[in-house]
Amino acid sequence: MTNPVESADQRASVAAMFPTLTDAQRQRLAAHGRERRVADGEVLVEVGQRDIPFFVVTAGSIEAARPSTSVDRVIVTLEPGMFTGEATMLTGRPAITRLRAAGPGTVLEIPRERLLDAVVRNDPELSDILLRAFVRRRQDLIASGGGDALLLGSTHSAATLRVREFLTRNGHPFTFVDLDRDEGAQDLLDRFDVGVADVPVLVACTGDVLRNPSNEAVARTLGLNAAIDAAQARDVVVVGAGPSGLAAAVYAASEGLDVLVIESDVPGGQAGSSSRIENYLGFPVGISGADLTARAFVQAEKFGAQVLVADGARRLACDWPRYELEVSDGSIVPTRTVIIATGAEYRRLPLVDVARFEGAGVYYAATHMEAQLCRGEEVIVVGGGNSAGQAAVFLTEHCARVHLLVRADGLSESMSKYLINRIEQHPKITLRTRTEVTALLGGAHLERVEWTDRRAGTAETRDLRHVFTMTGADPCTAWLRGCVTLDDRGFIKTGPDLTRDELAAARWPLERVPYLLETSLPGVFAVGDARAGNVKRVASAVGEGSIAVSFVHRVLHA
Repeated sequence: MTNPVESADQRASVAAMFPTLTDAQRQRLAAHGRERRVADGEVLVEVGQRDIPFFVVTAGSIEAARPSTSVDRVIVTLEPGMFTGEATMLTGRPAITRLRAAGPGTVLEIPRERLLDAVVRNDPELSDILLRAFVRRRQDLIASGGGDALLLGSTHSAATLRVREFLTRNGHPFTFVDLDRDEGAQDLLDRFDVGVADVPVLVACTGDVLRNPSNEAVARTLGLNAAIDAAQARDVVVVGAGPSGLAAAVYAASEGLDVLVIESDVPGGQAGSSSRIENYLGFPVGISGADLTARAFVQAEKFGAQVLVADGARRLACDWPRYELEVSDGSIVPTRTVIIATGAEYRRLPLVDVARFEGAGVYYAATHMEAQLCRGEEVIVVGGGNSAGQAAVFLTEHCARVHLLVRADGLSESMSKYLINRIEQHPKITLRTRTEVTALLGGAHLERVEWTDRRAGTAETRDLRHVFTMTGADPCTAWLRGCVTLDDRGFIKTGPDLTRDELAAARWPLERVPYLLETSLPGVFAVGDARAGNVKRVASAVGEGSIAVSFVHRVLHA
């Protein structure tokens, strides 16, 4: 018998995902579009189509379906008062489902840009309904393995993990086939004429087959940046889509600025890889970094910011008062101001073979994806900061035991008290102080780990296949050397931290001194983990992103 509580929850979820608009709501929408007839079987939106219109069913019904070589699989049938669309309506990316009329009828059709400008950004009631539905529909597609891409890969492949993480963190639904476990895997390989050496293999709805693709190739094939004109001059370009960068994008776009965010890898930065953040204001039970990032991403797009992924900044042309950013594919992005939010990367373990095992036993994130790889096993977490503590606690939900290795005598200097208490009291966590990983051993995948107790001077080798390393971080600022002033560790100096001599050497051209977060270039700001003197907390990163926008306005109106 169905649990009535679960049944009610399911009904509420479906109602939020596929709501029926009231007559008054439909009339407000009608002012922004046109009603037209549709014939039985008429395709309104095809998979891969760009510039997708928004439809409200006024008579008859519309089916949303996943195309198939035999019979399309219908996801949902929309009745009168219901509407089409999911996250692609915000991003402008190509459609991942087919929409067709299930019988003759009529629909209200609204162009996408008109919907965003007149409704999503200016009608609070309808905006809430539409955004909630768009986000939940995308979440459902992800959870069900829907979408327009098939990924064939191995859980023992670092490249497979990279592509899975790229698709997941960018919120793109895909079907994953584990070649190590799926009985029909060889048939799939034969069908697409690929070998094991080609893994991972991405098959797109266009028929393109990508063998061990780069993230840039995945983004290009799936059209993740298709709606973005990189050559368009912007009010502000934000480099980096971590918490500080996304906060800057939200505030800048909501205040009417033309914003482009450039992200070299995946949105979220280090925070996006956190399993649970419990000390962020407003989330008493915690929130994963991925969820926080996804919400910020939707907010930014709601207000009109665009996000260019897998195409990082390579060079900043330092010609004040107009700047140009060169991105990875060689494109030039002109802008009046810049906010640098490139963050920092965890340092590699100082071991010879660490690069060989990255993604195949050595990881720099602890999300549900990585946890699936080590379920029921013993693992090592290296690091004494909050990220390492959060990872250790999270991994106990999936792993048999967690060995937390720190070089210091304890955790009190670098970790929040609430995490220290949980670690000390958790029966699955063994804290090993003054201990370091000194060797990684194995073949294609990590098989054994040696650690050394510096206090006792003893080394021990264990049959452990997974190491999560979250030690000190280095700023992602190498591309800025010779352009803005950096400190001796490569962090960007800003505001009052810039000395008169440094400003003179940088040829600061203005009578005023740099604003609080402004670099040695006027109108170029630095926020978050890339900035010298930053406070390594998500809340402070978000605050810096929003504060920087206030100074951007001053520069633009000077």
